[in-house]
Amino acid sequence: MPYIPTTDRDRAAMLEAIGVPDIEALFADIPESVRIDGLKLPPGRSEADVYEHMHRLSHRNAHDLIPFLGGGYYDHFIPACVDELAARSEFYTAYTPYQPEASQGTLQAIFEYQSAICRITDMEVANASMYDGGTALYEAAMMAIRLTGRRKILLDSGVNPIYRNILHSYTGNLAVQFEEIPVVHGQSDRERITRAMDDKTAAIILQNPNFFGAVDDFTDVIELAHQKGCLAVMSVYPVSLGLLKPPGRMGADIVTGEGQSLGLPLSFGGPYLGFMASRMAHVRKMPGRIVGETKDAAGRRGFVLTLQAREQHIRREKAMSNICSNEALCALRALIYLSWLGRHGFRDLAHICARKAEYAKTRLGAIPGVEVKKNAPTFNEFTIELPCDASGVVSRLVDRGIAAGFPLGRYYKGMDNYLLVAVTEKRTREQIGLFAEALEGVL
Repeated sequence: MPYIPTTDRDRAAMLEAIGVPDIEALFADIPESVRIDGLKLPPGRSEADVYEHMHRLSHRNAHDLIPFLGGGYYDHFIPACVDELAARSEFYTAYTPYQPEASQGTLQAIFEYQSAICRITDMEVANASMYDGGTALYEAAMMAIRLTGRRKILLDSGVNPIYRNILHSYTGNLAVQFEEIPVVHGQSDRERITRAMDDKTAAIILQNPNFFGAVDDFTDVIELAHQKGCLAVMSVYPVSLGLLKPPGRMGADIVTGEGQSLGLPLSFGGPYLGFMASRMAHVRKMPGRIVGETKDAAGRRGFVLTLQAREQHIRREKAMSNICSNEALCALRALIYLSWLGRHGFRDLAHICARKAEYAKTRLGAIPGVEVKKNAPTFNEFTIELPCDASGVVSRLVDRGIAAGFPLGRYYKGMDNYLLVAVTEKRTREQIGLFAEALEGVL
């Protein structure tokens, strides 16, 4: 245990030893404007009292709403085996498994996770996970810049606006030029994309389904990008890949996404899981680490960290991003979830979500004054137009026990009356009916 000075004499001796006159001198570099005058904590309480206090505070949150929220994070069912297996003591440490002789279980789990991501995206290689979907997309953009030597990124405005904010924030002090291409009726504007793409473009960033829920086949856009010598980066919703054409089959070069829907609870915003997959030709420019399969001296199957393009291992100027906080525990949950579903279960889940969303469209579209946007096919998320401000409607529906959706006016100018609605396999016909009745009552 470290020695902690508790008496005035002890503190005076410590200050003398380090050569400062008083405690205040230790904080001289902190401006007065950002200091606080003590924490002003209440008197101490017993453990039982603190528990009861925290329990009462937790119930001030609207924790029992029926959620129709989406926008990148979804309320999917998580089987009990995910919590049970991920909580086993063998997985307690989340530290990077540098010693393969002591880490075969962890390494194999990461390897199988990478394999699962490759299968659902139809890509050739995946890394051992990222922080979340937004920062994974940033890493993909920087990867495209490293691969092409160009600095211009075309960014479809159908990409999640939260992700786009992350892109602009992370590159604020870098020589990266973003050109956003507005959508037309919720769909990618191919004519403007064609005009904007030139020999300075490193990549075009697309999303499928996009933030409005619209599903697209970007094969033609990606072919054009390759003709111009630039890469195609695509952000995807993994559950949708049980039904939709995977990005690898469209020709995408780098694929990212948010893995929260693969067995991770919403948990007020995290921890979440970013995934990244790529063509094998680009593997040496991928951030993070990759686990590979090998054989030992006796010919037995084994697993090792195959590629670690970090500054600890190679020259700093050639290093990729250092994803140093190991996301392996979140990746493990995704692997358990996908293994529990299996190939057929994964497809069934996607079909159930899509069918329930179509039923919700029918119920909501029958309400006078509500228009379901049908400019493009959708998966489990769709846009409706209301006869009044969507934010106000959402607030009033919270009082009726329903989290109605995401008001698009928060991020898109002129879309104050538009609401993004998400439906997962957890939403029952009864709940969808309650939503429709409550919405009609509020309107």
